[in-house]
Amino acid sequence: MATPPAASTFAALLRAEGVTVVEVGDWEHHNRNHKGPWGPVYGVMIHHTVTRGTAATVKLCRDGRADLPGPLCHGVIDKKGVVHLVGYGRANHAGLGDDDVLRAVIAETALPADNEASTDGNRHFYGFECENLGDGKDPWPAAQLEAIERVSAAICRHHKWTERSVIGHLEWQPGKVDPRGFGMDWLRGQVRDRLKPTVNYTVRKGDTLWSIAASKLGDGARWQDIASLNHLKDADDIAVGQVLKLPKK
Repeated sequence: MATPPAASTFAALLRAEGVTVVEVGDWEHHNRNHKGPWGPVYGVMIHHTVTRGTAATVKLCRDGRADLPGPLCHGVIDKKGVVHLVGYGRANHAGLGDDDVLRAVIAETALPADNEASTDGNRHFYGFECENLGDGKDPWPAAQLEAIERVSAAICRHHKWTERSVIGHLEWQPGKVDPRGFGMDWLRGQVRDRLKPTVNYTVRKGDTLWSIAASKLGDGARWQDIASLNHLKDADDIAVGQVLKLPKK
């Protein structure tokens, strides 16, 4: 069981994970708490918005619709990977879902197939809406995917959860398809890697990823682990003075 941190702490822990955060209006006090409790929290839920355009998306997620008042999430993750905080507290994002899924999230075990909608998810999940049309064709830029990973990892790190506390809306509520365009097992793998204990290493003249892996990890072949952990697309793209995260041996 976990209690949500103060809003200021929430914003700080996202920034500490390397996320660019924009605070929208009175987000710290914008919530649906008058409709029911928020917490204990057990996980992070990821959605897509079925919208185009950051300004319009942020406004919709903050204000909601006539039939679904806002906030519709805690944060909006735009195409550039910027996280716009629009609410904090109970938010209309998860709706009713499967109690078996909730039990699996709490136990951090493999998720069962969702086949009922009987449990209040708005109470128990942080929610992030990601700007995407959700048609399977609208691209997911690398910066956006990395922000989703970082946000999820930041919250898991704070609560000492594993990657199994991160789920998609489609895994919670029957009939939902979001997020469409990437797999949740893939995202959980990314979060798992980010949560692994690391040490910092400052690149020196003459270093290569292979030489760093050989000297610091005892196996040059583990240069790929360093590249993955630091999201390096080009293994040769390192510079003297650059700080790399290294997995522990």
